[in-house]
Amino acid sequence: MTTTNATRTETDSLGSVEIPVDAYWGVHTARALENFAITKRPISVYPDLVNGLAAVKQAAARANVELGTLSAEKGDLIVRACQKVLDGEYHDQFCVGVIQGGAGTSTNMNANEVITNIALELAGREKGDYAYLSPIDHTNRSQSTNDVYPTSIKIALAFSLQTLLTELKALRASFTAKGSEFNHVLKVGRTQLQDAVPMTLGQEFHGFATTLGEDYDRLRETLPLLAEINLGATAIGTGITADPRYAGVVVRHLNEITDLGLSTAPDLVESTSDVGGFMSFSGTLKRSAVKLSKICNDLRLLSSGPQAGLGEINLPARQAGSSIMPGKVNPVIPEVVNQVAFSVVGADMTVTMAVEGGQLQLNAFEPVIAHSLLQSITWMAQACNTLRINCIDGITANEERLETMVGTSVGVVTALTPFIGYAAAAALAKTALLTGRNVADLVVEAGLMTREEVTKQIAPARLSGMEAITSAIPIISPTA
Repeated sequence: MTTTNATRTETDSLGSVEIPVDAYWGVHTARALENFAITKRPISVYPDLVNGLAAVKQAAARANVELGTLSAEKGDLIVRACQKVLDGEYHDQFCVGVIQGGAGTSTNMNANEVITNIALELAGREKGDYAYLSPIDHTNRSQSTNDVYPTSIKIALAFSLQTLLTELKALRASFTAKGSEFNHVLKVGRTQLQDAVPMTLGQEFHGFATTLGEDYDRLRETLPLLAEINLGATAIGTGITADPRYAGVVVRHLNEITDLGLSTAPDLVESTSDVGGFMSFSGTLKRSAVKLSKICNDLRLLSSGPQAGLGEINLPARQAGSSIMPGKVNPVIPEVVNQVAFSVVGADMTVTMAVEGGQLQLNAFEPVIAHSLLQSITWMAQACNTLRINCIDGITANEERLETMVGTSVGVVTALTPFIGYAAAAALAKTALLTGRNVADLVVEAGLMTREEVTKQIAPARLSGMEAITSAIPIISPTA
């Protein structure tokens, strides 16, 4: 991040600190780097959060110029500096740890200092020339950490959610394609890990796609939770130090910058103290992660073996599975997605406790809320991506094995109970289990149905429910 040993001196209310001369951050960031060397993860690991901060600072500068509380010259410098950050520059200078005390003050000051020093360079001045342009008096004008930080988090989550939704939609499409590819492949369904009635492998994969589609819709429904912001609340929601018109003006500018359809909360005191919206968002994210993990559990079961397991499908071989067993290949992609889901579930508990821990007019624990949610949503998007590309798109079906399993499955006899009666079906099922013989052959040998009738009723379309049974031959008594 720095390339020389030269320093400049910056001073705050606690005293003076030497800052690397080429650093765009300043004294407040320097103190945070000393105090919060915990996670070894800077806020720049979440580019959407950095962009959220830059968008808020840019909107604030525009609003202050419009209201006459900041000169056009200084406002323009801040706006231009923010745009450089939004364009992807200087992100490495956002270096404070993601977990920090102070309710996000260190993050806000890191943004103020970096943006200010970029603006100073644009003006042809030295970094740290705060007498001309101040991180607090100018870049932070009409603002407080307490409205900047939660607003920036919501913007970051909204941006990140779009990425997750894109990946989730693509993953759903992959499952849908496999559903069509496997639509003709009959298999044995299972309940409680025991053989049930037949279905198609296509139906199973289509069910996975439907599940992901539902989660896509639920996640989209969280957008209104992220759209209501408290910018203009300043310290506790009273708007102290800000022009009474500021809240309305700044949200208009912020919408022009982000195109997110943001709105000012109707009660800024409540909005500043209550962060329950983050908990609701986290709960929806957890739901999606848990359901995705369940699908991965099913994929691991269906592909188990290849000789001594279910062995119904083949997952793409991605890497050697053992340092001792030659030829072993493990379901590493579903396994890593499972682990992401476990992390998301744990993060949801962290968010829940952080929301509960708020006191009076402010929640001091928004940094861990931000980290937990941004990590979860980032990991979820990446998990969906690797699951689609490195697993789902390459799955194949073991059709011969599935055909054999269906032919000897006692579940097939369920389709014949309307025609031969339950008692006869139960007796034949027991015989099939003891002998391992084909159910259809046993039915024909018993004289309960003709070969033609049996073949018709156990056709894949009927066994899977895709073709309705509209008529039935008379039930034959088991004693006939």
